[in-house]
Amino acid sequence: LGCNNLGFMYSKGKGIKQDKFKAAEFYKKACDGGYALGCNNLGLMYEHGEGIREDKFKAVELYKKACDGGYAQGCFNLGLMYANGEGVRQDKFKAAEFYKKACDDGEARGCNNLGLMYANGEGIREDKLKAAELFKKACDGGEARGCSNLGLMYEHGEGIREDKFKAAEFYKKACDDGYARGCNNLGFMYSKGKGIKQDKFKAAEF
Repeated sequence: LGCNNLGFMYSKGKGIKQDKFKAAEFYKKACDGGYALGCNNLGLMYEHGEGIREDKFKAVELYKKACDGGYAQGCFNLGLMYANGEGVRQDKFKAAEFYKKACDDGEARGCNNLGLMYANGEGIREDKLKAAELFKKACDGGEARGCSNLGLMYEHGEGIREDKFKAAEFYKKACDDGYARGCNNLGFMYSKGKGIKQDKFKAAEF
């Protein structure tokens, strides 16, 4: 834990002169000591080539170690690598598998991404109802994109009964949480008076 925290301080330059190379060194120590968060952080540095030479294969290896160590964000990052074919052969099925693990362990972004895969039938059999359930879980977990995606499902009646009022409600939540697309969708609802009283001024504002 101490090595990981020291790595974080070097990485961000908090209370200490910023030094990405040293940060990577301490994350490695933390990871070697069995601290999953250290493995994930070192993976991020390898993925983006920060303080260390970029190496997507090494990043995948470290995310796997973090995921196996019970760190949900490591599973999510591993899912992203499989989805995009970075450092590993593209495999949507495996991506879905790791998003599910991340989601089950409380990583809301994993729930959102898994929801998208169910919605579009990517790497997994299309299931709009399951997608809506996962977007709700993501939204409840603080992932604004999940709220916006759930709003879309309600607006178009996909996987759930069409409900423009609920759509507007979830767009507002996404917007309040800083997701620009949620604001844009809410603006459209105000513009057309869908699920909300028509208000051109508010539409322009969003």
